[in-house]
Amino acid sequence: MRPIRLMAGFLTVGVWTLASRVLGFARDAMILAFLGTGPLYEAYVVAFRLPNMFRRFFAEGAFNTAFVPMFSKKLEGEEDAQAFAREAFAGLGSVLIALTLVAQLAMPWLVYGMASGFAGREEFGLSVEFGRIAFPYILFISLAALLSGVLNATGRFAAAAAAPVLLNVLLIGAMAGAHYLGGDVARALIWAIPVAGVAQLLLVGFAARAAGFTMRLQRPRLTPELKRLVRIAVPAALAGGVVQINLLVGQQVASYFDRAVGWLYAADRLYQLPLGVVGIAVGIVLLPDLSRRLRAGDDAGGRAAFSRAGEIALALTIPCAVALVLIPLPIVSVLFERGQATADDSAAIAVAVAIYGLGLPAFVLQKVLQPLFFAREDTRSPFRYAVWAMVVNAVLAIGLAPLLGWIAPAIATTAAGWAMVWMLAAGGRRMGEVARFDARFRSRLWRILAASAVMGAALWALELALGPFLGMGGWRWLALLALVGGGAAVYLAAAQVLGALRLSEVRGALRRGG
Repeated sequence: MRPIRLMAGFLTVGVWTLASRVLGFARDAMILAFLGTGPLYEAYVVAFRLPNMFRRFFAEGAFNTAFVPMFSKKLEGEEDAQAFAREAFAGLGSVLIALTLVAQLAMPWLVYGMASGFAGREEFGLSVEFGRIAFPYILFISLAALLSGVLNATGRFAAAAAAPVLLNVLLIGAMAGAHYLGGDVARALIWAIPVAGVAQLLLVGFAARAAGFTMRLQRPRLTPELKRLVRIAVPAALAGGVVQINLLVGQQVASYFDRAVGWLYAADRLYQLPLGVVGIAVGIVLLPDLSRRLRAGDDAGGRAAFSRAGEIALALTIPCAVALVLIPLPIVSVLFERGQATADDSAAIAVAVAIYGLGLPAFVLQKVLQPLFFAREDTRSPFRYAVWAMVVNAVLAIGLAPLLGWIAPAIATTAAGWAMVWMLAAGGRRMGEVARFDARFRSRLWRILAASAVMGAALWALELALGPFLGMGGWRWLALLALVGGGAAVYLAAAQVLGALRLSEVRGALRRGG
């Protein structure tokens, strides 16, 4: 995959992810409007995080980081990639079915492990009820993630990237229907989660079949290839587990502060927009490309792909981070403040958004650096780094909570993110030139920073000018659009003048993306 094709793949994933995240904003705004930040909302947060936590542990965080490089190399070597995919599909499915059954019985203990501060409160019983309904989502979405890995490895990114759109469409539809019919909005929302998982699995399943990879029900067998996959996946699973422990530590701390679980979750959803569009998109496209290049011995091409991925990621992420730090309150209040969500909620969420914004470049750089290790089937090194990042997170979250209160988990998450980047970068230096950003990247980095500084000054001036309109009913949407659009226009112009981002390269990628 040439650098221009790499950018085209990134844009494909990014555009679909952007659509999903925009719909996700609509979904989250509706949930806050209907439920507020009280017991129903906090129970939804815990219940929805349960399957997603295990999904990242088993599928995206472990299984796919081992599966995609092995599958890509089988494709490159013209081996029987389909048989390997079927074995992996059967093995993963059997583990997930067993996990789902166990989770139904152990749900009260799972909820206690995620939010012990809920014990003795209304939120605990609601979380157990909602968790049992939502948990089967893990089975469908994890199998969908594996099929997405198949599609990504073959250079077909659209269907896998479009699948999350279904989740948001179905959840929005369920809430709108329940509200219109006078039903229970919270329970309609929860029941829609496993239904959405089935829809996502069907979408990527049909796309995989069209690409020539048909999955079928078969008895799982521990073949030599599957044993090797498990050996590679276990350290990645442990690393994914460390990341989820970070999440759990933060949620546990927050559960002891009224409404803090909801505030941090809403802030997390906001900074996940640029992280999903940029960081995850780059990581999805970069991993199979690096795997193929390393098998072919193309270190120069690998370094170019790695450098362009970092360049694109930072060119789009740093200005987003500046915006989240400088203008979080207008963004949060316009997007979320309505119905049961109050001005106090907006103020609290905005503080968390600004702190997460400081860590956004680190979260994105992790997605660029980790494929260097995964493409070499090295999942042990990222695990070691993740353990140390977990220690940083836990010490800061627990240690700062008595001093700073509910905001301590956000500070800890950002600090741990930068610690992880430092360790990944230091470990990557041992890989030689392929893991070093090239001269073009280094030349453009300072230009990106300068263009972002210009945009920051423009945002400050625009917020002062548009301030009265940002609090005026229907006008606030237009005011926010003008604020964000004006900042983006200033950044693009400054980036073009300073040479931080060439629009001709983006246009070329779109023409060749197909």
